[in-house]
Amino acid sequence: MNDEYIKRKTSTIPFGYESSEVEGYLKPVPDQIEALEVAEDLVTAESISLRDACDWIEFKTQRSITAAGLKKHIDKKYGKREQRIERLGAEPTSLLDRF
Repeated sequence: MNDEYIKRKTSTIPFGYESSEVEGYLKPVPDQIEALEVAEDLVTAESISLRDACDWIEFKTQRSITAAGLKKHIDKKYGKREQRIERLGAEPTSLLDRF
């Protein structure tokens, strides 16, 4: 079994993983995980909206994720928006504000 496999904890398969041949474990899907990480970076920097990120992820991976699901994933990994702002010390700047 590969070290990247994760143990299945619920009936829902998380984005970026699929059922594996090893019972009770999920196999990572590299292109989905990569797309999710890019979208995370753009959303946490407030360069794009959650819905735009979901559309882009679906375009890149042919697998959909809801805005609520993406928000839940980002909040779990990085903390809620208010916590991220406190940690960074300032509000993130929009990509449009940089020009």
